[in-house]
Amino acid sequence: MGREQNRFSLLALLMPLMLALLMPSAAMAQGDSLLLRYQVRGTVRDAKSGHRLQYVSVSIPGKRYSTVTNSDGEFVLRTNEPPKEVMVSHVGYDSRRTSVPADGKPLVIRLVPNTVQLKEVLVMAADPMLILTTALDKVKENNITSPEMYRCFYRETAQKRSKYIYIAEAVTDLYKTAYTHRSIGDRVSVVKDRRLLSPKASDTLSVKVLGGPTFAVTLDLVKNREFLLNREELELYSMKMGTPTVIDDRMQYVIELEPGVTIDRPLYYGKVYVDRETLAFTRIELSLDVSNRDLATQFMLLKKPLGLRFKPREQTLLVNYKYENGVTRLNYIRSTFRFACDWKRRLFNTNFTAVSEVVVTDRDESPEQAIARRAAYSKNSSLYDTASYTLDEDFWSGYNIIEPTESLEKAVRKLRK
Repeated sequence: MGREQNRFSLLALLMPLMLALLMPSAAMAQGDSLLLRYQVRGTVRDAKSGHRLQYVSVSIPGKRYSTVTNSDGEFVLRTNEPPKEVMVSHVGYDSRRTSVPADGKPLVIRLVPNTVQLKEVLVMAADPMLILTTALDKVKENNITSPEMYRCFYRETAQKRSKYIYIAEAVTDLYKTAYTHRSIGDRVSVVKDRRLLSPKASDTLSVKVLGGPTFAVTLDLVKNREFLLNREELELYSMKMGTPTVIDDRMQYVIELEPGVTIDRPLYYGKVYVDRETLAFTRIELSLDVSNRDLATQFMLLKKPLGLRFKPREQTLLVNYKYENGVTRLNYIRSTFRFACDWKRRLFNTNFTAVSEVVVTDRDESPEQAIARRAAYSKNSSLYDTASYTLDEDFWSGYNIIEPTESLEKAVRKLRK
């Protein structure tokens, strides 16, 4: 019974969304840090199609600064000294180093899709369960073995149809213990945050995000194995070997999952990527099976106003890890939640989309101390309730963030008015 409660507690945080009437929040004191003075901007595209590539990893070679491209394929990366090169890598593409021009003009970086050699396709005959269980046994040696401190950027947004009605963001510090331990010692503190909210009364029915900045603790699936990466849970799935691919110029096993049994909660469709050489987990992509609407609703919805009808559309999760110098670390997490609502006796549905994402932008491999318990952000708190409201146009100047998309920039300008 205890294991079942723990599993559903974690799943509730995986769907960290519930319908709620939004209320004003109090301001919270802001911290600060040494600001980064230099920056490089750019766009990443597919070399063949020209399409912009989203969620691409961008870093400074030899440094610890990193970010990801946004949904428009754009990035901004700040450093404490003039950057000379950037390294760009993405699943299924050859990694690329690009020099930064002295004139500061934005880069246009084109990634070439990787062609997997025929001999690599032979791994499709491997046993997927054996690969996963062996990878689980090797987590303690593949991931960090001593505590580290990460600087992160977190963002959560809510849209009513195509209109943004809520944006909250935070720069955070994340204290990560060794993967020989459970995540109970992992803590997050907020360095700086802000919240913007639509003032229209018609937009007050929205989504409220629970957990917020602690996203990077809860959804580190390689460390929090209660959710998916354990033998009991994996046996609920049918799995097969997918076509191998490349991440950071390293060959990856790709294991495809789909529900294998019918139980009293929905399961996932997804892919798990495992480094062929080290057997480290590098990427996890999941999409909730919403074919049974009643089951999906019971699983996804925590609370709603009386008389509101909820229709689940989609819940996806991406967890990305990055290999560097023999160690695999958490890099980026993104959760997308789509649903429709209508009131009884009304003709049309209203579609909502809620997105939460966090990226590690810097790290300290030998922190002097952990985040004190009294300074840690509570897993039961909502950034909506704790973040301050601000109209400062240069609020994030000097910090590494996920570059806003063009539509998000427009929404920020509107919500400031």
